[in-house]
Amino acid sequence: MRQYEIFEVKIQGEEPKGSQVEVDVKGRFFHNGTEQIVRGFYAGEDTYIVRFYPEEAGSYTYQIEGVAGAVSEEACIECKPTEKNRHGMVRPYETHFRYADGTWFYPFGTTVYAFSHQEDERVAETFETLAEAPFNKIRMCVFPKHYDYNHNEPPYYAFEKTEGKWDVHKPCMAFWDRLESHIRKLDEMGIQCDLILFHPYDNWGFSKLSREEAFVYLDYVTRRLGAFPNVWWSLANEYDLMDYEMEDWECFAQFLHDHDGWGHLLSNHQIVCPWDFSNPNTTHICHQTSELDFLSGQIRKFQKPLMVDECCYEGNIPWDWGNISGFELVHRFWTVCMQGGYCTHGETYLNEEEVLWWSKGGKLVGESPARIGFLREILESLPGPLTFSGRDITEESFEQMKKAIPEEARQEPFVKLMLKLPWEEARGMANAGREMAGNCGDDVYMKYYGRHRKSSGMFALPKENRYDVEVIDVWEMTRTKVLEQVNGEVQVPLPGKEGIAVLARKR
Repeated sequence: MRQYEIFEVKIQGEEPKGSQVEVDVKGRFFHNGTEQIVRGFYAGEDTYIVRFYPEEAGSYTYQIEGVAGAVSEEACIECKPTEKNRHGMVRPYETHFRYADGTWFYPFGTTVYAFSHQEDERVAETFETLAEAPFNKIRMCVFPKHYDYNHNEPPYYAFEKTEGKWDVHKPCMAFWDRLESHIRKLDEMGIQCDLILFHPYDNWGFSKLSREEAFVYLDYVTRRLGAFPNVWWSLANEYDLMDYEMEDWECFAQFLHDHDGWGHLLSNHQIVCPWDFSNPNTTHICHQTSELDFLSGQIRKFQKPLMVDECCYEGNIPWDWGNISGFELVHRFWTVCMQGGYCTHGETYLNEEEVLWWSKGGKLVGESPARIGFLREILESLPGPLTFSGRDITEESFEQMKKAIPEEARQEPFVKLMLKLPWEEARGMANAGREMAGNCGDDVYMKYYGRHRKSSGMFALPKENRYDVEVIDVWEMTRTKVLEQVNGEVQVPLPGKEGIAVLARKR
């Protein structure tokens, strides 16, 4: 057994007479005076499996309580320290993400919804593309998807049928074996698998599982996949389009939290009505939005990491959510990251085969991935994650600011207008000139000017340190040092074009 890698114990036994999900097999693992109970699952062909994910090196003992109440002899096993390329499970740390060993994780995601439901040749092609792409996280669905440019039948379905109806108590083992193989391969490549558990784009009835059936399905998911270190739980893609009530979603989140065993990341994705990210079982914020300018307020409000998992896709399909330019997608990535959040890519270019990356994978043809990789390289070169340091006037601070305005200034036209406007209308004026700026303590300061084409910009740097300043062209992927050993109020020469950032690093 090795730290941060799945350890499996297989038990032979007869096929379950009733449910193939609700089986009574579990492992008891003991280490340093603590006990962890892990539920096992039926894997087909008279085989039961208990999976354990060791987060610490050292000596373990374990027992398996098997089929028909049998208890194995206590076994002892040594867990070797992790290999260098293994960092453990990703979890939230304050408003960012870290691996278990303390290494920062900056998610640069992509979306391939029906990745696991394509023929083997397409899956292999997608893996080849991912191996050369900058993405370390992928959003993909457990259930197949039925939507524009995605009407193919999958090779397998999650359940067998009983009397013509999907039977959640009878998992299709070929389906789960195949899905597992894809998750394992992603793990080997260092890619997190953001696994979408439900979605509304359905032609087979999986979106219509009853509440009771949904719990059986989630039971099997957590038993079988809960020990995979690279899995994130995404309750749904566009949960608010589905028929479940809010209480159902909250119960699903609670069930995953209670039955997971290792505390995987968990969130939920909306089309209109954002999930309540104060939910105690929700580990991070997940948004679908193209309104990106004030995300820092969400991070401040919920004190959790933020992912924009859908901000429109680079492509040329008729739907407006899928035809933004490569530059626009890169611009949105920078806008999100400068506020201390993280962003997800998608690509929707039409072709004769109607194989769009966002749905089926295959090959990437867009211009944004290379530039997203450039941004990733920059962020990963910093001493830590960025925290938003730009001005962010909220409704509360706006009211305080109004009270502090001196009487002699209240008759000025701009001030008079501000004082009488409701917050919804005054917000833009109050935040006029707001900059996308972030910092890593006093080691690094950054600004992103976005669509503005300035010939120069002001940088306020600490006077007690010295900084080298470089200008970054986010599209041309160039970095040019323009100032050395400066501090205080600094004027930085800029090229007067869109997509320019400035980075100041302490010497």
